[in-house]
Amino acid sequence: MKITIIGAGSTVFTKNILGDCMMTPGLGEGEYCLFDIDEMRLANSKKMIEAMNEQLNNGKATIITTMDAATAIKDADYLVNTIQVGGYKPSTVIDFDIPKKYGLRQTIGDSLGIGGIFRALRTIPVLFDYCRLIEELAPNAWLLNYSNPMAMVTGALLKNTGVKTVGLCHSVQGCARTLVEGLGLPYDEKRYRWKIAGINHMAWLLEIERDGKDVYPELKRLSREKGAPENDRVRHEIMHTFGYYVTESSEHNAEYMPYFIKARYPELIEEYNIPLDLYLKRCEDQIETLDAYYKNLDAHLEKVKKGEEVLHTRSVEYAPLILDALHNGNPIEIHGNVLNKSLITNLPEDACVEVPCLVNKNGIQPTVVGDLPEQLAALNRTNINVQNLTIQAAITKEKDYIYQAALLDPHTSSELSIRDIKNLVDDLIEAHGDYLPVYH
Repeated sequence: MKITIIGAGSTVFTKNILGDCMMTPGLGEGEYCLFDIDEMRLANSKKMIEAMNEQLNNGKATIITTMDAATAIKDADYLVNTIQVGGYKPSTVIDFDIPKKYGLRQTIGDSLGIGGIFRALRTIPVLFDYCRLIEELAPNAWLLNYSNPMAMVTGALLKNTGVKTVGLCHSVQGCARTLVEGLGLPYDEKRYRWKIAGINHMAWLLEIERDGKDVYPELKRLSREKGAPENDRVRHEIMHTFGYYVTESSEHNAEYMPYFIKARYPELIEEYNIPLDLYLKRCEDQIETLDAYYKNLDAHLEKVKKGEEVLHTRSVEYAPLILDALHNGNPIEIHGNVLNKSLITNLPEDACVEVPCLVNKNGIQPTVVGDLPEQLAALNRTNINVQNLTIQAAITKEKDYIYQAALLDPHTSSELSIRDIKNLVDDLIEAHGDYLPVYH
């Protein structure tokens, strides 16, 4: 068995996935291939994984590193993608700074909105190149995608390559717990049952029961009486307005709809506690933390060798559980991003949707959900339109599709005129330079 991490320079992420694999019977004796285009980060990841292999796995895994994509992909059984094309600098900074000049503010800017559009345009062509290699060198491999914008990237691969792909996101796993505990109630996983479906970062908590009883009325009542948690006001407003709680965080959803970040209503930023430019701060904090970690990596690993530190404990990542199901046959239910194909019957057939999936040796099998409540489907469609147009832009290299995607984006269109949106798109294309393909 060969597991390849594409973007293995993301050391912590790689550690969690492969560490969990090492702790899973049947997954610890294969070949782990680390691939990245950054030599230094790849070397640091190698040190980490080799130390972990010795401590957790008695050295059973074979660890290889490469900066050659074909070598990484050849004969792989499973590939996990985590790449970020353009990185924090220059690309993420560009995605925030240029829209600011037009008065368009963002919080995260990586999945939907103008920031998500341009991250997709940078990422999809690179992954198409990798997928062509997968089709040639590892045609039976599964590709587990973690790269945002999840729906655009995963949808593009599913619709335009022959690679078996599923998109994975963390937002679903903690959704019910966040709502319940945010209102001061204890959350016992064994007592609660919930159902979630929609699109990535805008899936919906359709049902939530405790001991077999619907607790939505109680939760909504508590939310009105106690008020929403300080860091979750947007989602509670959405729940009261549209009837259901949404999976992804308030800072994300503030920019997925046209109601919260508005130059005309600056007071809303404080009212809903919306942290503008949050992703920039998170990136800077993460870079600082990782730099400090890498600086002390050798000393840290020396303590590990002496048995003074434990390098890894089991994480909550989906990927190792999926690999265990696919490879070893231990079934699991996940929420995966897949092509709709009548799974959610009032969303477009070619949309990338997030639904429950059964995973076992037969593969990844999505669940039919049926109709969403119409207001939820309507909200999803506003972003599906943008996603599908962005995918078309990535495939055809036609600039008009980028204009149209931006013009239909709920947040962008609520703030800017047609002229400003077109000028914004032109400025972003120019600023990203070689990170974007040529658009006609």
